[in-house]
Amino acid sequence: MENKIKEVIEKMRPYMNSHGGNIDFVKYEDDIVYIKLTGLCSSCPHQNETLQNGLLRALQAEVPKIKELIVVDL
Repeated sequence: MENKIKEVIEKMRPYMNSHGGNIDFVKYEDDIVYIKLTGLCSSCPHQNETLQNGLLRALQAEVPKIKELIVVDL
């Protein structure tokens, strides 16, 4: 399961990098994916839109049981 999630994140990474940011997988627990955003992505005003309409949908296409995507600050 985590490998599929990491594959999707790797596909999104170039997009995030092109906007001055990055994304890191933290953990998968109870059908929730936890990630960390760094660089400009961590303070982007479009962060929620990118995550919900882009990354979450891409993750759910590969792993339908994913319920939620949560950004954590480590």
